[in-house]
Amino acid sequence: MRDASSKRGALPLTVCLWYTDCVNDALSSYKNCRLCPRGCGVDRLAGNKGFCGETAALRIAAAAIHRGEEPPITGVGGSGAIFVSGCALQCAFCQNYQISQQGMGKIVTEAEFARICLALQEKHAENINIVTGSHVAPALAAGIRAARKQGLVIPVLWNSSGYETLEALSLLEDVIDAYLPDLKTLDSALAERFFKAADYGEVASAAIKKTLEFRNLRYEGAVLRSGVIVRHLVLPGHLDSTRDVLHWFAENAMGKGLLSLMMQYTPVRNGDIPDRSVHEAEYETVLCWLDEFGIEDGFYQELTPDMSAGNEWLPDFNRVNSFSSKLSTPVWHWRVGFV
Repeated sequence: MRDASSKRGALPLTVCLWYTDCVNDALSSYKNCRLCPRGCGVDRLAGNKGFCGETAALRIAAAAIHRGEEPPITGVGGSGAIFVSGCALQCAFCQNYQISQQGMGKIVTEAEFARICLALQEKHAENINIVTGSHVAPALAAGIRAARKQGLVIPVLWNSSGYETLEALSLLEDVIDAYLPDLKTLDSALAERFFKAADYGEVASAAIKKTLEFRNLRYEGAVLRSGVIVRHLVLPGHLDSTRDVLHWFAENAMGKGLLSLMMQYTPVRNGDIPDRSVHEAEYETVLCWLDEFGIEDGFYQELTPDMSAGNEWLPDFNRVNSFSSKLSTPVWHWRVGFV
């Protein structure tokens, strides 16, 4: 992370030219879009929508001080979450489906995005936590750079589905401090069923390995400033998938990153998805596997009654405060702007 108080001199000519080439390459990727593994080839620069549901414009649904993340992400001040509209994966059980799949959100300019980041910092957020932005990585990278120039000094976190290309990650390497990728499954049949992306496991595991190369774990006090937290949501009735993910983590990420095991699955709509929350027996089985694989560094979510009810975890982005009041404090909302 750069110190905003340091003086910035002119970049060497070769670096300036390299940066210009990167920007041009990023913009050209919108024209025949290959930013995500779908590779849909849509000309998003012309205003057409890709598989992600978005043009080349950056759209945001909400920004809030969020207190529902892992302890080193939430810290004392809460995480400065920015929820990006659209998604390249579009899970059948997505809790944020209003913004990932139903088009909710507002177009913001680079300058507006920078102001949102700075407003979160002014509210004492521990970090800027960009949620599901892989499909607009070039715009977000530019917005982060603009915010840095205007005084943003807190870390920037990349909170993603894990379904992203190495090329998109390379656009972010100089602006992201910590990565929070999902590893939803390594089972191609399950990935095809729930994400219409049989290659999810292959793509996500490669992307996570790359992020582990980018950042080592670093803290200031108890707050994460750099590193990788691999997240996995336990799906009821599909524990074999969770076991495979835990095995993968033990073999590939243990000692390099942290694991976050989530139990908050909630059926949000009817359809071909698990129709219940995680059972107590499933929860105990998964915890035993942590011991079996020797995974000690990370977090697991306690199984509580409010998860079964769903009310605690399901947001509504029609509301200015999209989450429950004890989980978040709104700072910006797509309907009203700054709160």
